[in-house]
Amino acid sequence: RLGLERADTAEKALSVIVDLLEKYGQGGNCMESHMVFTYYNSFLIADRKEAWVLETSGKYWAAEKVEGGVRNISNQLSITTKIDREHPELKEYAKSKGWWDGEKEFDFAATYSYVNTARMTTSRGRYCEGYKLLNKHKGSITSEIMMEILRDKESGINMEGGFMTTGSMVSVLPQQPNLPCIHFFTGTPDPAR
Repeated sequence: RLGLERADTAEKALSVIVDLLEKYGQGGNCMESHMVFTYYNSFLIADRKEAWVLETSGKYWAAEKVEGGVRNISNQLSITTKIDREHPELKEYAKSKGWWDGEKEFDFAATYSYVNTARMTTSRGRYCEGYKLLNKHKGSITSEIMMEILRDKESGINMEGGFMTTGSMVSVLPQQPNLPCIHFFTGTPDPAR
């Protein structure tokens, strides 16, 4: 929200977020219940001309400029070797922890998470299922199709149970500056409604 408030482009919003991350860090309980559950955040940041994926691990972060096609995020790191901006100490910290030898190509997701990045788009899970649904409609995604994807319960995108999806947003950002941007938000806790 602060990125939207303080920046007029996607890349400037990325800078706002990483500056706040550096200054304040992140954390806090992700649930209203008394159960302690925390995680680090990922962001899809877009304007009329460009889009970025920002993923974090503590105060460390990597950002990937989306060059085309489709891109999604979901409860795991997904930026691998295409890193367009990064925390200045990202690689040095990984070396100091013994996570990266400094020799092989740096892979953010492989280095900073326990997920096997080779299986991210093939194993059943929210990230993989979202990737499949987006690719199924690649080149013809409308706001209605995006809403269908975000309502999908079978894929786990619209989660039920202990952890529930509580809202979704779809934005239409025409590249022509004379056309208005349109934003759709769910009006109930369940995006299926």
